[in-house]
Amino acid sequence: MPVIILTACGDESDRVQGLKLGADDYVVKPFSVRELLARVESVLRRSPERPSDVSEVVIPGGMADLSRREIRFEDGRRSELSEREAEILLYLARHAGRAISREEILTRVWHLDPKGLATRTIDMHVARLREKLGDDSGKPRVLLTVRGKGYMLADAE
Repeated sequence: MPVIILTACGDESDRVQGLKLGADDYVVKPFSVRELLARVESVLRRSPERPSDVSEVVIPGGMADLSRREIRFEDGRRSELSEREAEILLYLARHAGRAISREEILTRVWHLDPKGLATRTIDMHVARLREKLGDDSGKPRVLLTVRGKGYMLADAE
């Protein structure tokens, strides 16, 4: 959750303490509404929850239509995505260029608290999704595994 501190305490030590405690920004009174809105927009751009409209994902040899939950290949083949597979692909597409941890996927897609939860469900869903995408699990080109981090959607070529 992004946090912006709005305060009259403008000493450097106050600002440093606020940022060290986890604030994403620190705004000292007086401030203009335009400045505050610009800072809110800036924080939201950096936030992992930044909404983005994604309805299609280009894949080698085809297109994933997330609104219809299907993959259409150039040779005419189609593959249906489960609701969770489409949600995973959508989440990765909305956060393209960033490795997404399994814990974040559990939190944001499954709406579960991953603390103390030992599960391989994310890996199994990604494996099935790769199969439907025609993505070689040995050398994936669409859903990349980022060692020690999680998964990332590859850039469309």
